[in-house]
Amino acid sequence: MEHKSPIVIKQQSVNSKFKLNLILKITQAINENLSIDELLQQYKHILFNDLKIGKIAVYKFSSRWEKLLVSGISKECIDKIKIGKHLSSISEITYISRDLPEVFWSFDFIIPVIHKNSVLAYILIGDIDEEMEGMSPAIKHLSFIQTISNIIIVAMENKRLYKQLLIQEAFKKEMELASKIQNLLIPNQSSLPQNQYISTCGYYQPHYEIGGDYYDFINFNDQELGFCIGDVSGKGIPAALIMSNFQATLRALFRPEIPLDELMVQLNQKVCDSSSSEKFLTFFIGIYNYTTRKLKYVNASHHPPLLYNFEKGETTLLKKGCIGLGMLDEIPAISIGEITINEHSKLLCYTDGLIELERDDQMEVGVQFLTKTFATQKNISDTFKDLIQHIDIGKKNKAVIDDISLFGIEFKTTQM
Repeated sequence: MEHKSPIVIKQQSVNSKFKLNLILKITQAINENLSIDELLQQYKHILFNDLKIGKIAVYKFSSRWEKLLVSGISKECIDKIKIGKHLSSISEITYISRDLPEVFWSFDFIIPVIHKNSVLAYILIGDIDEEMEGMSPAIKHLSFIQTISNIIIVAMENKRLYKQLLIQEAFKKEMELASKIQNLLIPNQSSLPQNQYISTCGYYQPHYEIGGDYYDFINFNDQELGFCIGDVSGKGIPAALIMSNFQATLRALFRPEIPLDELMVQLNQKVCDSSSSEKFLTFFIGIYNYTTRKLKYVNASHHPPLLYNFEKGETTLLKKGCIGLGMLDEIPAISIGEITINEHSKLLCYTDGLIELERDDQMEVGVQFLTKTFATQKNISDTFKDLIQHIDIGKKNKAVIDDISLFGIEFKTTQM
């Protein structure tokens, strides 16, 4: 059995205390919640002043490889290093041999920092004082350097993730608030028109927290009802912003006395002014007169609403109109549709998210299926129950790939 001299034992004790003090220094800095820059300065001081490292380059990975710390080496040399390309296969402390590209020859060792079974960082060190503390060779210091590097860099990663979490939580709260605000723009069932002339139902489900669909009802007076449905191209926040702005514009402009073609010209101008060239709206708008039972409408490239006649068992598509809003600076031509609804009928307006919804992981809910489900003798309330049940547009349905909005109007006969 080899016996160590008292001098060697004492030296090892000094080294252990020295390293322990450095680790204590690092953990205290972390506990004091120092910034990432301050932690880097502590780390640099330990490597250069305490461990006498002459050259160092630290690369950390978050979404991509980034330089955290560089010292003792030329910028020209550092700029040539491609971590992902040159070091991706290194997962343990490695001596830099001539097998690696020449750009690494200024260093002596590569030290990986492993976190959750992945390489979080690479430490390149060079010009090590191998006689430090009487310890030789230099490799005896490497595991300790790896240890303190792991402590520092994992602490930095945790700070980054925590900051990211705070940002995500703040964004989530903002999205929840935006969703609540947007939901206020969409009529709820209790506020939908219900009277001796009509019954209505509505449904709204954005693909994300907020979306680019919109529908509305406006009671102009005792005789006239305005209603509309629209869909901005795209989803999420950009679509929601455009639609919110559009809703405010529509509410300001839509009056029973304004001709629908003139209204569409003004709305098109507003959309062009407030959105980029690749964004546009498909839109359907109508005015129904309870007394004359006349429905005037314009369909701006929206999916044609379905009008079902109970007595005749016939379905009509409301197609007349123009191109989508925002597609061109000026709308070439606008046709106003007009229909008299003398008999018991019901109308369904919807956005394309409804007919693009997959069912049973095999098919889409196309217009044919929708027409078959809608064209029955059931009233509008029961029809909506069937639509929602058959299409299964619950919030947990993974087949939802777009915003979904729909509303229905049942036009009652005077005898009802």
